[in-house]
Amino acid sequence: MALYCTINGERREVAAQTTVATLLADMALRGRKIAVEKNGAIVPRSRHDAETLADGDVLEIVGAVGGG
Repeated sequence: MALYCTINGERREVAAQTTVATLLADMALRGRKIAVEKNGAIVPRSRHDAETLADGDVLEIVGAVGGG
């Protein structure tokens, strides 16, 4: 069964029981310095493997940018 989430403003189909970690791996972002916000709340990196997505979730994924 598929569900739909909005990720960085774009509606995207994901499989049921998808975790934040799985989503990041699918997007080739796992292991990068990023922050994930789900429905207005930050998802700590320690919860990425346990935090499952639900139909209608809204996620913002941002990467750290270094500068000097």
